[in-house]
Amino acid sequence: MIRPSAFTAPGRFWRGNLHTHSTRSDGVLPPEEVCRRYRAEGYDFLALTDHFVGCYGYPIVDTVPFRSNDFTTILGAELHSGAMANGELWHILAVGLPADFAPSDSPDFDPKPGQETAEQLAARAVAAGAFVAIAHPQWSGLTLADARGLTSAHAVEIYNHGCATGCDRADGFAIADLLLTEGRRLTMVATDDAHFSEPDHFGGWVMVKAQENTPESLLAALKAGDFYSSQGPALHDIRVEADRVIVESSAVVSVIAQGAGTAARATHGHSMTRTEVPLARLNNSSWLRVTVIDTGGKRAWSNPIWR
Repeated sequence: MIRPSAFTAPGRFWRGNLHTHSTRSDGVLPPEEVCRRYRAEGYDFLALTDHFVGCYGYPIVDTVPFRSNDFTTILGAELHSGAMANGELWHILAVGLPADFAPSDSPDFDPKPGQETAEQLAARAVAAGAFVAIAHPQWSGLTLADARGLTSAHAVEIYNHGCATGCDRADGFAIADLLLTEGRRLTMVATDDAHFSEPDHFGGWVMVKAQENTPESLLAALKAGDFYSSQGPALHDIRVEADRVIVESSAVVSVIAQGAGTAARATHGHSMTRTEVPLARLNNSSWLRVTVIDTGGKRAWSNPIWR
């Protein structure tokens, strides 16, 4: 039997958003108000990730003053350097950066000859202690070849609420699943990418299993994969047996196991809180992941489980 580490690691689940913007780049609210709103909405932590480009002064916003005994912040930024296949600049989410992280040569949102590649920038961020994710693949027009080149990334942003509300391009699963099938050991994050200029907030988050609601504990858990992502439903446990996966959750109407290629199987019902999904169609897949869907269409997603 296999149980993902999110359900075996010590501690409790903490709700957080890993991708947010403020007036320090292209958001419409000052950092203190962004933090206030997330705390008021019941979040346990927030990473403010303003755009790390020269026209905004390469901000890594100091959110330490907005921490409290029931809310913490993690320093971070959305990094940019190098061109994707479509000629546009890369977007790389980096959570847990030091305040003195050295700027890339990225004066604006246009690629510049001779600047760092995306992989070089991502590798620097990882070396500096950050949790790094490939941001909004569908919105960016990211190709599989692009994604293959970012080998330092820990994760793929599989749901971006701002991209859902702003342009109906929220998906990162197509890229993530192909990378998993090629053997990349990646995790998956849902985020807001909130700018507060449209209804792009409080729509996607991570539930991180950690012993303390501190930046250090949360970052360690993120890097270890001790989390799941959600738009609303809760995952309580997942157990993979030889012929089935058993999922315990809040009340849902569908539980789906997905794997490589066309491998997928679903169980549907009413108010399901303990659900078994047969895995016969996934026997040839080295990995699987689980999606649950509630009666309102809201989803939660496990990280990939390697068999």
